[in-house]
Amino acid sequence: MAQRLDRERIVRRALDLLDEVGLDGLTLRRLASDLGVQAAALYWHVPSKAALLDEMATTMLRDLIVEADEELAALEGEPWQDCVRLSAVRFRAALLARRDGARVFSGTYLADERLAGWIDLPLSILVGAGFTVPEATRSWGTLLAFVQGFAVEEQAMPAGAGGDVEERFDFGVDVIVRGLESRLAVLSA
Repeated sequence: MAQRLDRERIVRRALDLLDEVGLDGLTLRRLASDLGVQAAALYWHVPSKAALLDEMATTMLRDLIVEADEELAALEGEPWQDCVRLSAVRFRAALLARRDGARVFSGTYLADERLAGWIDLPLSILVGAGFTVPEATRSWGTLLAFVQGFAVEEQAMPAGAGGDVEERFDFGVDVIVRGLESRLAVLSA
């Protein structure tokens, strides 16, 4: 008996196929063939490749949230800088967990509005440290943009060509943290 085709099955198989063939090799036609259906059958569930990428990024984020929220909650009472650093490390790991994962995330939109709250905990930590809500939001966006851009470049590098990637990443995160510390000092003055 054939498995029922639904959005979750399509997205999970698309993520597996992404690992196998990369983003450039992932097409709706190839995905449909892999699932044993005609391409038109996919359009009932995902109307375009862009919509599929939105769903894939949303699933990647959902998987990240399950792990990261517990880790961030465990940092309650610790310096906010630790939250920023952990968030950067976890987001990067989630992007790198999939072949071309950072590219999948680039330019996509959450397909599940309930996930918009994933930034609530980090924002509350930053606001608790003294940032205003707009400053905390911009700070968080800056961190995510750095991590995503870094991961895109990291995944595009030939194996072994990046030098000490970890050191460069840590340096970039540290620059952001130091900048936020300076910004917080101005806000507190």
